[in-house]
Amino acid sequence: MPPPNRLLPLLQRLPRSQGRRRARHALLALGATLATVPSVAVELGPFSLTGFAKAEATSTTNVCEDCQRELGENRQRVWADDLAFGKPFGTRADHVTLFQPYLGYKQRVGGGFEVFGLLSQRWRDGKVDLDGWLYERNLGVAHEDWGRLTIGAMTTRGWSVPDYPYAFKAIGSDFWGGGVGSSTAWSDSGAAYGLLSRAVRYMSRPVEMFGGDVLLEATYDFGKSGWTRNRPSFLELYAKYIGRDLLVDVIVQSAKNGEPVAWGKAPFGGLTPFPADDPLLGGSSQGMAMLMVRHLLNPQLELSGGVRFNRWSGAYAVQTTPGALGRWNNMFNVDWGGVDANGVPNPGYAARSTDGMLGVRYRWDDQLTLGAGLVYLGRASTKNPSERGQSNTLSVASASVGYTVNEHINLYASASAYQYGRKGLAPLSMPANDAFTRIDSRVATRGNSVAVGVNFTF
Repeated sequence: MPPPNRLLPLLQRLPRSQGRRRARHALLALGATLATVPSVAVELGPFSLTGFAKAEATSTTNVCEDCQRELGENRQRVWADDLAFGKPFGTRADHVTLFQPYLGYKQRVGGGFEVFGLLSQRWRDGKVDLDGWLYERNLGVAHEDWGRLTIGAMTTRGWSVPDYPYAFKAIGSDFWGGGVGSSTAWSDSGAAYGLLSRAVRYMSRPVEMFGGDVLLEATYDFGKSGWTRNRPSFLELYAKYIGRDLLVDVIVQSAKNGEPVAWGKAPFGGLTPFPADDPLLGGSSQGMAMLMVRHLLNPQLELSGGVRFNRWSGAYAVQTTPGALGRWNNMFNVDWGGVDANGVPNPGYAARSTDGMLGVRYRWDDQLTLGAGLVYLGRASTKNPSERGQSNTLSVASASVGYTVNEHINLYASASAYQYGRKGLAPLSMPANDAFTRIDSRVATRGNSVAVGVNFTF
């Protein structure tokens, strides 16, 4: 989140009749929704350089290394179901590093206008996190009365809000699930998309309502170029309410002809990475609606909760290039070997599911924070006669502790227990059968994980 003095000039131009309470709420609202960079900036004229780095070590039980016979294959493809026998199974250690700088630009140009830009990329273990995609590359203009317009590449609210603290800076408070922030089982699952490449976003100025402040936002993305028959389109509507002790986020996404996925961080491009597939494929759609709420019971104790409703249209399995090693499309929830009412093979079926999360956070003092969280990925409702994970569930319970060394460094530790509803394919809301922990639902129904890490912001 930018230093408060970068937002104060905007607040100072608000009508004086709104008073200090209005300015305080507007500061919180603007800081929560506009800020996409950490709290301490290096500034040079209109430019600012901020960022974060993270290092984490984990130890997880019931891990089967390389148990899937077709390594790295999309879980929606039936040949990815098969397991390889004789692979090592047990407790495994792992680690991850993340690094993400933000280069920002902001300049007043008179008449109440301000122009701005943001460029950012994330590296995971020294490599670009998502090949071919930038997290932020956008330009925009803001007006003190008319709101804010942004064009370019950016992250969605459907992913960045629950991904605290690594994307969305929710008023500098990690109240989505405890002392160390969100669980990836919540932020990286479901029917949302996370990254946009050709987007237009409009956000209103804060409006006083219901005893607090309300921000409204709409984002549209055109997807990748080259698609004419199955033209991609993405719409996200976002509303944020900020009261004295209550914060509410409401996010709705509706997308057509993006890659069919159950991965909340997924980039939105086209049905496949190859526009030449356009005439061979039928369209598909997916979307979600999410509500996240945080309530401050007292200065030390915060409660949070969320619910997400997912929907997928399904996508037929189609081989797009010939031969035994030919390329296939990105299918979803397929009845492999079946036919639809018209005799078309390998039909994809629509599905709906509901996921939820709960969190509690206790501030022991200014440095020490204790937290606990629960994530539940539910069964899916579908008419698919084949089992593709719709009957499975995932429950994740976690406890965490965070320690703030100074304004730049935060240490944390967590312990989590994972429980699948049954052995078999993972819940439809998960991107892979071993997502988040490498505990494969086809091999084990439960497992535990402990993690220690450090976050550094600059």
